[in-house]
This record gives sequence, structure tokens and C-alpha cells, in this order.
Amino acid sequence: MTAEITLATSNSLHSTAARATRALVLHPDMRGSDRSGRDPRLALEEAVSLAHALPGLDVVGGDVVRLPKPHPGMLFGSGKVDELRDRIEADEIALILIDGSVSPVQQRNLEREWKVKLLDRTSLILEIFADRAATREGVLQVELAALSYQRTRLVRAWTHLERQRGGLGFVGGPGETQIEADRRAIDEQMVKLRRQLEKVVKTRELHRAARAKVPYPVVAFVGYTNAGKSTLFNCLTGAEVMAKDMLFATLDPTMRAVQLAQGDGNNPLDVILSDTVGFISDLPTELVAAFRATLEEVLDADLILHVRDISHPESAAQAEDVDTILEALGTDPEVPRLELWNKVDRLEPEARLTAENLAARQDGVFLGSAITGEGLDLLLGRIASHLTATLSETTLALPFDAGRARAWLHEEGAVLSEAQDDTGHRLHIRWTTRQAARFAATFPTIAPEGLRPVHDPDATRDRSDDPWGQGG
Repeated sequence: MTAEITLATSNSLHSTAARATRALVLHPDMRGSDRSGRDPRLALEEAVSLAHALPGLDVVGGDVVRLPKPHPGMLFGSGKVDELRDRIEADEIALILIDGSVSPVQQRNLEREWKVKLLDRTSLILEIFADRAATREGVLQVELAALSYQRTRLVRAWTHLERQRGGLGFVGGPGETQIEADRRAIDEQMVKLRRQLEKVVKTRELHRAARAKVPYPVVAFVGYTNAGKSTLFNCLTGAEVMAKDMLFATLDPTMRAVQLAQGDGNNPLDVILSDTVGFISDLPTELVAAFRATLEEVLDADLILHVRDISHPESAAQAEDVDTILEALGTDPEVPRLELWNKVDRLEPEARLTAENLAARQDGVFLGSAITGEGLDLLLGRIASHLTATLSETTLALPFDAGRARAWLHEEGAVLSEAQDDTGHRLHIRWTTRQAARFAATFPTIAPEGLRPVHDPDATRDRSDDPWGQGG
């Protein structure tokens, strides 16, 4: 059977390892796949980076494997399976990472043939998320996503859920047995996790309500993983969010209040910056669903800043992946979006000139570097001007029977002052455009005329004039 694997989740990752697990990364280059338009060498490079993002692994190499047609039982043909077995034995590989989807049958057969443990792309990403999740909500979300994934795989693969030590179960270890899978046990555990998650989410909603007492506009940072969001966040806020040249360095959202100078000489503008988890191509659907609550700051943001690694050869394709996930989350296309083409300091002079010419032809695109600070003043000036335009003050006259609307405004922290006369309440309001739109959607009969109704996230998004679909 397999050698003892030293990999686990953050709870037990560093407990018993005598030496790191030797791992080999394989990227199946499948014609006609969703990722076929990308350079397979760059795809392999990203997969190797994913492997390096998980502690406890010694990644000894990676290969692109041409796969015109996947074998239903083994994924690879028999000749390639034998060839890889020889390499696995020669290099003492204990873990194979497949950069793609592997069916339960394929996984079981390959593990028997190679006598090693095997992870597909989804399993690897889930393991990384389990290692990095820091908050209670993040941990619960990962566990729920993992169980959702295991429910369809471990039962069919006749692999039991329970183990003697921590981990999500994708990497083998002592106590893991077969022919004992219990779908009902998984379902019961998922119900328990959902109940715990509901309590955590309620607590988090109270924190959000407390933040709403000070109605600062919210700027959400989004982008492909390792694009430099956390480095930018730390630069602007002085925070100490984990920022490394590593995929998925940030998993749990972090928010900080900062002041932005206004070019018109007015008082500094108070805003909240939100750093979020990085996106990635082929993000497991279980994680998209499970982390929707974690990414709710993006849904509620008054402005979205897309941070792109402009030095990456596939920056445009990464931007399309970000757009796809934002659409899946149901973000409002009418929320202003700006782009920071980050890491400009890594560009060669000719590539930099090309980027400058491209950025100059697009409104809302800024070249800069979160490391050197170049270009950030211009970006922050545009953010301030956008957010200043979203803030407005008005006076609302509410009848006495509009108690729910009055309570809503107070909960949002939008009420500056309030008076009462014979007809009802007169409230002096300062709110963002999105707050006004939500008010109009919630209380359409008493909302002031001219307020834009809030966007329906379930409505089909028109991509015909969407610049994000063009890759930036």
C-alpha cells in the first residue's frame, strides 16, 4: 500500500511528518477541454504552484501528458500508465497530483496500478483551503464543501469517511478503510455543519450591522489568485494580511477602514477596503457555493477593484475567469469596476510600453505596482471620485406607519438626524447609491422618485457590452 503521507489539514499538518511527501504533478493536455485554449505548459506551472502552496509536499517535478481521448477506466492509456509507474517507483513518489478531473473509478484504478495516493485538481484546492482557512466560518465552509465533494466520490469509490487523524480524507493515512462508506453518516455531518454555519453567519451579520452604523462605502478587491491583492491591501491599510508569492495566500476576508484624499480639497473620504479570496480557473463548484457567504462583501460593494497580474502571460484569460466567477456570484454589473494592472515593475521595457498603450485606450484601467507604490495615487484618486459620486444626502418624509422603513434606515446607519411633526418623521439621510437602490427595492411605495431599483442578481447578464468578457 502507500507510504505514510504527511499531508493533512491545518489542524494536524505539522504533527507527525518525518519527511515531506514526494509528489509529482501531471497536467493532462486534453483536446476540446474547457482549458484547451491555454498553453499547457503555463497550466502545468500553475498546478505546480498549487502543489507548492500546500505545506508538507516535496514537489519533485511535473509533466504535460498529451491525452487526445481520456481512458474511461484509467484516464491514461496502458502504455502511459506503465511509463509513469516506472518513474513513480524510480523517484519514490508517494502522491500524484492530476491537474484536472478524475472520476472515482479512474482514481481507484490508478492508485492500485501505481500504489500511491492520487489527488485531482478539486481535491488539491480543497486541501489548500482547509490548510489556510483561519476563521470559524472559513473552516466550516471548507468542511461542508469537502463533504459535498466526498459524498459523490467516496461512496462510489468504496472509501470510508472516517479516519484516525485529521484531514479531509483525500490524502490517505492510518485508519482509512474501504467498503465502509456510509452516505447517511455524511448527510448527518453536513446537516450538523450547516447548523453550526448558520450560527456563525448570524454572528457575522451582527458584525456587518455594526459596521453599517458608520455608512462608509465599501471597495472590494477581487482578482485571480496571486495577483497581488493582499500586498496592495497591506500597502494601503498598513495591515498585516498574509501576502506571499503563493496561490491562495488569502482565504478569509479582511476589512479595514482607510481615508482617501479628495482632489477637491474636501475632508478625507472614509472608505472600507475588503480583501477577498483569489479566484482560479476551474474553481470547484462546491467551493463557489460554499464561499458565497464569505464573498458577500463583493456583492455589497460600492466599487469593485479588479487586481490583475499584468506580468503573467495569461493575464487576459485570468481576467475572464474572474468575470465568470463574479457572474456566478450574482454581482451587479452596474456597480463601478476599476482595474489595477499590477506588477508593472516586472515588465520588460517593450512589454511595459505595450501595456501603457493598452491601458490608455480603456477607461478605468490603471498601471501600477503594489510593491513600489507606482500608479497608486492615480488609482486612489479615481476611487475617491467614484465613491464621492455615490454618496448623497436627502430628506425623507415617512408616515408614522412606515416603521419598517424607518428601522431599515437606522440599521443601515444612513440617518444623520431626525425630526417629527404631525404627519410623521422627517429624516436627513446620507447614503450610498446602492443603499438608496436597496431601499427603493424594499420599500417601492415610499421611496423617492428616480431611485434606481436594485439589480436582480438572478437575472441574465447581458455580456454584449461587458468589457470584462474581453479579458480586461
